[in-house]
Amino acid sequence: MDIASILGLVLCFVMVVFGIINNAGLGGVKYFFDLPSAIITFGGSFSAILASNTMNDFIGGLKSFALVLKMPTFDMTTIIAKIIDLSNIARKEGLLSLEEAAGNLEDEFLKKGILLIVDGTDPELVRAIMETELVSMDERHKGRISFWENVGTMGPAWGMIGTLIGLILMLQNMSDPSSIGPSMAVALITTLYGSLLANWVCAPVASKLKMNNNLEVQAKEIMIEGLLSIQAGENPRVIEEKLKSFLAPRDRGVTEDGGEADG
Repeated sequence: MDIASILGLVLCFVMVVFGIINNAGLGGVKYFFDLPSAIITFGGSFSAILASNTMNDFIGGLKSFALVLKMPTFDMTTIIAKIIDLSNIARKEGLLSLEEAAGNLEDEFLKKGILLIVDGTDPELVRAIMETELVSMDERHKGRISFWENVGTMGPAWGMIGTLIGLILMLQNMSDPSSIGPSMAVALITTLYGSLLANWVCAPVASKLKMNNNLEVQAKEIMIEGLLSIQAGENPRVIEEKLKSFLAPRDRGVTEDGGEADG
């Protein structure tokens, strides 16, 4: 589980509740719950997104929320170490020996590249195939990211629609001054709901999905360069230095000025 995401979402909720209770007391919480406002804001936002997607894409977008709660599994240093192990095997026993090693790999992308090399595929074709798969993955991920970005855009818009509905109804009943305050409060709740949907849920989810996608793209770029280097018969030490160039200096054990980084 990704503690940072869970803790951040929980703390956002705690801050809002604290602000309400601190100013209105525990009994004031009830004033911030209004079912019609919730239906207009949340129902309207997700219905608009449904109208602009296929059913499968809509369901996939909703399911992608769970990805934010999971810790990314891409450890670049571990990936580089695995590629160096494969390069040592290829250097000592030949490229065909990698077929057996591929059976022990958990990453399907890396396994696919190894099998292409074992089959004697031209290096340029290997790069083309792997990069095409990488681009396709990136596009799928961007679709999930844009889903939450679009929901975040719809939330405040539908909150404003709900507010306008409430204001129209309030103006229709101006003859009763005592009802103006409560009616105005109810009208503004939809705006609050829309802002919460956009800034409490959608913005953090979209940002985290972007970060996870960038990590996965970088991991697969490292794999592609490593595989092509193995196929070219480069020295494992050279391969290691080449792949470390993808990492920040602190992650490859050196500082910005070229000195050794502290542990």
